[in-house]
Amino acid sequence: MEDFQYREGELYCEDVPVSRIIKEYGTPCYIYSHASLLRQYRAYDSAFSGIPHIIAFAMKANSNLAILRLMAKEGSGVDIVSGGELFRALRAGVPPQKIVFAGVGKNPDEIRDALKTDILMFNVESSAELQAINDVAASMGVRARVALRINPDIDPKTHPYISTGLKKSKFGIAADRALEEFKLATSLKHIEVVGVHKHIGSQLTEVTPFVEALKKILGLVQQVKAHGTDIRYINIGGGLGITYSDEKPPKPQDLAAAIAPLVQHLNCTLIMEPGRNIVGNAGSLITRILYTKQGEAKRFVIVDAAMNDLIRPSLYGAYHEIRPVQQRFVQAATHMVDVVGPVCESGDFLAKDRTLPEVPPGEFLAVMSAGAYGFVMSSNYNSRPRSPEVLVRGGEAHLIRARETYEDLVKGEAIPAFLN
Repeated sequence: MEDFQYREGELYCEDVPVSRIIKEYGTPCYIYSHASLLRQYRAYDSAFSGIPHIIAFAMKANSNLAILRLMAKEGSGVDIVSGGELFRALRAGVPPQKIVFAGVGKNPDEIRDALKTDILMFNVESSAELQAINDVAASMGVRARVALRINPDIDPKTHPYISTGLKKSKFGIAADRALEEFKLATSLKHIEVVGVHKHIGSQLTEVTPFVEALKKILGLVQQVKAHGTDIRYINIGGGLGITYSDEKPPKPQDLAAAIAPLVQHLNCTLIMEPGRNIVGNAGSLITRILYTKQGEAKRFVIVDAAMNDLIRPSLYGAYHEIRPVQQRFVQAATHMVDVVGPVCESGDFLAKDRTLPEVPPGEFLAVMSAGAYGFVMSSNYNSRPRSPEVLVRGGEAHLIRARETYEDLVKGEAIPAFLN
């Protein structure tokens, strides 16, 4: 996280001291680096510059309008998985012809809205969904562009919750049924088959699973083309990992070097769906220490951020580096601690059995690598307002989402008259 560094005795994001952001916006608070976002997006774009391609940012990783607008201005499209994400993408100015719609449970209203918008394509995950898209398209008198998502049964060697390319996964069409599904798709009057899609998982730290899965898909592409279907797009999905602790994931250039020889002769446009790899290490969650507590078996650091703000540690057992905001504490005596929040759950923690320097109550910690699947997975559990989000560009800090108020918590709720 090169844009989050200690300078003049404290943690900075780019040229802004984190303490200044804390003073203005309080904690918990998400902070993102504009420079990091640009650098990582451009690394992807330049790595694949020798191949016709579309980067469809996986906005489930971070769907703030400002970040989507930044991506769109750089030329990015988006990978969406809901009608709400379609709404956000359009509001942020993403061109419809760079939007791909994935997900196993698209409902008729979402399909209709996407067709009205004339998005690039749907990634279809089942024959039932294929028929549903055909029916909605028929009712509108249009044809829907689709790519069939194929499950190649490749082990991505990542957390089971974010593995999507195995036989037991709910995602995609089994490879041994793919030709049959392509035949069905081409027989439907309101379906236009334009591509093939695969996505095997998230936080991948090796190139090999990408290559193995792509080889399976390319074999299928040749068979489909032999049956007269013009495949114009090959979607390789996303999933390239980032460094949270000691991982050494491949870079976009490494992925491009492994994949380019396989696809450059196919006369197809390559679509890729990076999310975490672009935003993960561009963000940090800042939290204030409320109390320290020495229990009979453990020492606890109780902070004002909780599992409702960042659920990844509770949900996945995920590791996030935690740093003091003030550098002077880095050299303090260390203790083995659990960093926990105020939520009334034993599973509410940001770190367990972590060796950290002693930082007193009232001071602040930075939870690193929180740009992906941080705020987007946050909730109002325990009636906690969600955190603000701040985008730093050089020496300027811009509020891109205000902290929710208590009034926001009850917006849309009503007490029926019989209870009055």
